[in-house]
Amino acid sequence: MASSLVKIDIHLIFHVKSTSIPIQREDLPRIFQYIGGIVTNFGGIPIEVGGVCDHIHILTTLPKTMAVSDFVRTVKANSSKWISQLSDYYIPFCWQDGYGAFSVSPSLIEKTVNYIRNQEKHHQKTSFRDEYKTFLEHYGVEYDEQYAFED
Repeated sequence: MASSLVKIDIHLIFHVKSTSIPIQREDLPRIFQYIGGIVTNFGGIPIEVGGVCDHIHILTTLPKTMAVSDFVRTVKANSSKWISQLSDYYIPFCWQDGYGAFSVSPSLIEKTVNYIRNQEKHHQKTSFRDEYKTFLEHYGVEYDEQYAFED
């Protein structure tokens, strides 16, 4: 082929480190916006960024030049650095090392966008642990519960 044509949409999920402080609710919108900017700057297409005070969801088209692990590491490192400079409150902020990355079919993009937009409502009924376990089981990802949730 004469050129590389790629379109891979993924749903990323990552959590605040258990020894870190949570994100304050009023800061979430600008953090989501900043993360969307990081995604764009590194060649991704941010479709939706959202979450709650202890974890983030990103629906994005991956850049064709980066592996998922490099992309996630870049997003987490840049956002963590920026968040820690927002105020003294955030100086100890950091994300957990791990993440979840799940492929999203084009036919499920809108459903995934709505899911991310409704995180606050969703987590009134469901814990992060239960949510993440549902993703892992739905996608057939083998995991050891002892290591899947702890830093």
